[in-house]
Amino acid sequence: MIFPMSRLAPILLIPAFLLGSPATSWTQSKLPGPAATEAQKALDHAAIGHCAEAIPELRSVVGRLTDADLKKRVGLAGLRCAMIRNRPYEAVGFLQILSHDFPRDPEVLYQETKAYSDLSIRASQDLVREAPFSYQVHELNAEALEVQGKWDEAAAEYKKILDIDPNLPGIHYRLGRVLLSKPNPPQEVLDEAKRNFEQELKIDPQNAGAEGVLGELARQANQCPDAIDHFTRATELDNGFAEAYLGLGSCLLVEKRYADAVAPLETAVKLEPGNPAAHYNLATALSRVGRKDEAEREFAIHRKMQEANTPPPPAPNP
Repeated sequence: MIFPMSRLAPILLIPAFLLGSPATSWTQSKLPGPAATEAQKALDHAAIGHCAEAIPELRSVVGRLTDADLKKRVGLAGLRCAMIRNRPYEAVGFLQILSHDFPRDPEVLYQETKAYSDLSIRASQDLVREAPFSYQVHELNAEALEVQGKWDEAAAEYKKILDIDPNLPGIHYRLGRVLLSKPNPPQEVLDEAKRNFEQELKIDPQNAGAEGVLGELARQANQCPDAIDHFTRATELDNGFAEAYLGLGSCLLVEKRYADAVAPLETAVKLEPGNPAAHYNLATALSRVGRKDEAEREFAIHRKMQEANTPPPPAPNP
């Protein structure tokens, strides 16, 4: 098993003392009234590690609190108790309240990060335990290997998935992507990747990513008519696919279809205004169709970007 239990981080167990103690600020409230009293009682239970009692109390009172500081304390205590008690659904409930009411609070964001990471680990452990030979486990393995840059091992995992179900949507696309991620792939690897993207489109004709990659492969092979077809379909499937618009416009320039190139390149610039290549190609297309002032503005933007990305010359030797 490529994704053994030993590779999974240990379950996050937060000791009760991290919740504070009854004498700490966890139990101090500036609010009078029943809600504050209930909150203090719940926080007392959480602080001494009585999370089984505290969770329903905290859940009951957190939505009725109006004092922000107290509400945050109650939410965090509920989150921590739910994680300690391995109650993921209740943890998510507290996370929703915290993220809604305190979207920019650094302590809340930190605890959210830890909690979601822990929930992901626990779900992975459950998957490995309950279905160790499922294609989902192989997919989990492959994704982990991709993160580590282990392209051959990741490709092997995706191929195992295809042995289980050769028509599973998305897997041929991911396999092709992994094959292209290898440094300087030889032609036979490029051909294998292309076959996988083509197979993906047979299974899922709506996969804009596969169309886009096939377009880029054709463009790099100086096959612009094929590339134009793929890029066009990619933009029809995903009107936010900036790379496809840029590829389409670039190939239309190569084919000297300057007027046709303007619209996709304008879209590419709109979607990715920080891409120098999009501005340069748009400037070229505008220049060729006689829109000189607009072309010069785009060339000027490109020059400014190039200057910003040019490292300073080395200092002269003393």
